[in-house]
Amino acid sequence: MCQVEFELACAAIKQLKGPLSDQEKLLVYGFYKQATQGDCDIPAPPASEVKAKAKWEAWSQNKGMSKMDAMRIYISKVEELKKKEEG
Repeated sequence: MCQVEFELACAAIKQLKGPLSDQEKLLVYGFYKQATQGDCDIPAPPASEVKAKAKWEAWSQNKGMSKMDAMRIYISKVEELKKKEEG
């Protein structure tokens, strides 16, 4: 598992034609942020900022996960989404 595969997955998700559910978007976002930046180190936005709060929660759920593990999971989730679109 390496950086190149992660970058290919990042490019592949942008090429998906079908719409992703908000839940799918948040899931891959959380793993992307963990893989690229590590643990969430920003304060939680107020509940009134629904989208920002959801993104913060998706990233924060991965606290303690290594960047490498987050990359692996991100790649696997993107592969699942690609298969779902093809099937």
